[in-house]
Amino acid sequence: MWILVIGTSANLVVVDKFCYLGDMLSVDSDADAAVEARIRIGWDKFRQLVPLLTNRRGRLYSSCVRSSMLHGNETWPVRKDKKASIR
Repeated sequence: MWILVIGTSANLVVVDKFCYLGDMLSVDSDADAAVEARIRIGWDKFRQLVPLLTNRRGRLYSSCVRSSMLHGNETWPVRKDKKASIR
């Protein structure tokens, strides 16, 4: 992280990655940060809803947790070493 001075009263903080509209963007255009963030979001949501998800039908898991975790995944370039953490 470094600071770019724009004027006498304005500074711009330059970072390597940041969250924009729920998606992690990085300087190197790598999707690792976005994939890890979605996996973390999915597991957090799963832990919140475990009491409701343990019913026999499991529809809530399919509609809430899986959809949150996999949102936008068709655009992720996932490496083989990251696929293991998804399962």
